[in-house]
Amino acid sequence: MRGIPVLCVEADCIARGWEESLIKLNRDGCQIRTQYDKAGDPPSRDSTMIITISDPWREPMIHKDFPGGPLELQEYVMEVCEGIKDHLIRNPEDPSDTRWEYTYHRRMFAYDVPGFDAIDQIETMCRKLAEVPHTRRAQAVTWKVWEDNECYDPACLQSLWGRITEEDGEWFLSLNARFRSNDAYKAAFMNMFALVQLQQKMAESISQISGKTVKVGRYCHMADSYHIYGSSLKEFEGRFLGALNKRTFEQRTMRYEAMRDMMEQARPAILDKARRLGR
Repeated sequence: MRGIPVLCVEADCIARGWEESLIKLNRDGCQIRTQYDKAGDPPSRDSTMIITISDPWREPMIHKDFPGGPLELQEYVMEVCEGIKDHLIRNPEDPSDTRWEYTYHRRMFAYDVPGFDAIDQIETMCRKLAEVPHTRRAQAVTWKVWEDNECYDPACLQSLWGRITEEDGEWFLSLNARFRSNDAYKAAFMNMFALVQLQQKMAESISQISGKTVKVGRYCHMADSYHIYGSSLKEFEGRFLGALNKRTFEQRTMRYEAMRDMMEQARPAILDKARRLGR
């Protein structure tokens, strides 16, 4: 194939899908430079990747080898779904403000367009799907043409798209997430886990609006550039690839249901930590 390879993975759960995507990327991806490389960094391993998870809430949901742990995962879910770090977004009118360019939560739940009120795109998606489950117009976007074409660190997640199918009398919400750029080793698992949590919240919201029980359907994670940075390859090879032959899949993963209480109990401390950031 000429150009960046297009790779596809199908799996039953998030942990397996993420693991298999990294194995395939390492084996079949191309080598290409990035705009973040430092002198001496090897090229990244890259591909366009499509990961389909048939049952996003199937256990085991958590992979032990993503760079983080259950508490970091809980913090990220709260960041994406609840906006606990929205206060860290910089003021675009202040050149001296060096805080974040964006958060996914703000872009999805309060999308700012000059001259208009902030738009809750997730609420709009849920309402559209409750009214017309088979609509093809239920989507949320993050890209701001008037800002992101020129900023140093633009949003990686580009869009969410949802649709409901009826199967044996039950409604299932399928969700597509498209990234323009996705750090496969250091970010993708947390992205997938958090967006599946959001998918569950959306299914619950649609259920409340429509009066019809909506269950979580398949999740599709698409990345135009699904990459492992050259600077991360040594760690990836030792920490991730090195574990494949030393531990079984069950030993490389953990059940979310076994960690949920501990993760939920950490919420007050996580909220306090987030509030103190940026002070």
